Amino acid sequence: MLDQSIRNAILQLHEKGLRNRAIARALKVSKESVRAVLASGSAEVPTLDRAEKAAEHLDEVRRLHALCKGNLVRVHEELCVMGVDLSYPALTAFCRRHGIGHEPPKPEGHYDFRPGQEMQHDTSPHVAHLGGRERAVQTASLVYCYSRLQFFQMYPRFTRFECKVFLDEGIRYAGGAAGDCMIDNTSVVRLRGTGADMVPVPEMVAFGERYGFRFIAHEIGDANRSARVEGPFYGIERNFLAGRRFTNWEHLNHEARLWCDRLNARFSRKLHASRRELFAVERLHLKPLPVWVPEVYALHHRIVDAEGYVNVESNRYSVPYTLIGRTLEVRVTKDRIEIYEGPREEATHRREWEPTNARCTNPAHRPPRGTTSKARQVVPEQETLLRLAPEITEYVVALKAKLSGRGTVGLRRLLQMVREYPREPLVAAVKTALHYGLFDLERLERLILRQIASEYFVLPIDETEPPPSGTESDDDDEG
Repeated sequence: MLDQSIRNAILQLHEKGLRNRAIARALKVSKESVRAVLASGSAEVPTLDRAEKAAEHLDEVRRLHALCKGNLVRVHEELCVMGVDLSYPALTAFCRRHGIGHEPPKPEGHYDFRPGQEMQHDTSPHVAHLGGRERAVQTASLVYCYSRLQFFQMYPRFTRFECKVFLDEGIRYAGGAAGDCMIDNTSVVRLRGTGADMVPVPEMVAFGERYGFRFIAHEIGDANRSARVEGPFYGIERNFLAGRRFTNWEHLNHEARLWCDRLNARFSRKLHASRRELFAVERLHLKPLPVWVPEVYALHHRIVDAEGYVNVESNRYSVPYTLIGRTLEVRVTKDRIEIYEGPREEATHRREWEPTNARCTNPAHRPPRGTTSKARQVVPEQETLLRLAPEITEYVVALKAKLSGRGTVGLRRLLQMVREYPREPLVAAVKTALHYGLFDLERLERLILRQIASEYFVLPIDETEPPPSGTESDDDDEG
C-alpha cells in the first residue's frame, strides 16, 4: 500500500499534466496504483476494512477474559472447547485492538536535575554467595542524580541504624551531600504521611541536618521519580553478584566499593562521559562535609552477667571481671562494640554482624591463672576497710582468706566495729588477734571491749574525799 507522501506526489504530478505512465516511471510504482489514487482523488491512506474472525465472539471473549482472570491462554482453550476456529496469536491481536486486558502505553516521564540538587536512596533484596552458602542480603544504594555517581553496600538487615551507617558512608565516599535525598516512603525514615506530605522521623531529620540535606519522598506508584536509583539494581544483580563468592560481610562490602570505583570511572555512551567526570562538576555544588562528625552508633545499656559478659544482638562480649554486676553503656558501630563505664572505655571488640550466639573474649579481661577466687575478688566492704583503717590491712586479708565465699558478712561485721569503737583499742586488739591467729569476730569484739574497759573506764582517786568511817572511829578511840 502506498504511503501518504507517494499518494500526494501522484496527485501533484497529475495536476502538472503528466500522463499516468510518466508518473509511474518517475515514482517507480505501477500504473494501476496511479489510476487507483487518481480515482480516489485524495492523498489519505484508505483504511483496511477486513472482517475479523473473532468479531462475532467479542462479547464471549470479554466474558471469558473476566472469568479466567485475564489469562488469555485459558480464554483460547475455552474458545476451542466451544468450537471457535481461532489461533492464539489472532486472539491476542484481537484483544489488543479492542482493549481487552491491554491499556495503551503511557509516555514515560523525564526529570532534569541540577548539579547537587538531589541524591536518591533505596534498598532492594538480593541473594549473595556468602560464607559458602546462598543467603538473602539487603542492598542499599545511593545515586547522585546529576552525575549518576553510584555507591552501594549490603547488610543482613536494614534498620534505622543501618540506614544512618550507609548514608554516612555514601556521603563520605562522594565527599559531600546533595540538597535533597529522595526515598520511596520507607518506614525506616518516614514517621507518617506519603509523598509530599511525608514527615520524617525526628532522629533522621537530625541526621540529615548534620550533613545539610533533607529527606523527601515521591508519590506512591510514581516509580519513575526514583528511576536514578532503581535502575542500577539490575546491574548489581546481573553483574556484581553473578559468579562472585564472598567470605564474610567485610569482604562483600569491600568488593562492592571497588566495583563502584570501576563503574564510576568507566565511560558511559548514554552519558557521553564517565560518572567521575560529571561528578567533578557536581561536587562543587554539594554540601561540604562538617569539620568533625561523630561516628554513627546505636546505644544500649547492659548488666554484666556472672561470667563477665554483656549480651548484644544475641552475641556475648567480655568485659573486665571486676565489673561483674554493673550496668554499662554499650555503643554498637558498624564494625565495633565499644563498652563504657561512665566516661571511660572499658572494652572494645570486633562486632559480629549476625546473631550467632558467639562469645568474644579478651584474655586480658580474665583474672591471672593460678589465683583463687577469694584473692582476686575485692568486695566493697574490703575496699572501705582498707581506706578507713589501713593499720589493720594484714588482718583484713588474713580474715578474708579464712571466711567462706566472698566473706561479705564477716567483713561487714568488722567494718561495723571500725566505725563504732575507738581506733587505738581496736588496733591493739586486732594486733593481739593476729599474733595468736584469732579470727573469731565475737572473741575479737570481746578483746576490743576489754581494751576499752582497761583504758577508758578506770575511776580516778579523789584525794579530797574523807577517809572511810571505820578508820575515823578508830582514831577517836585512841585519842
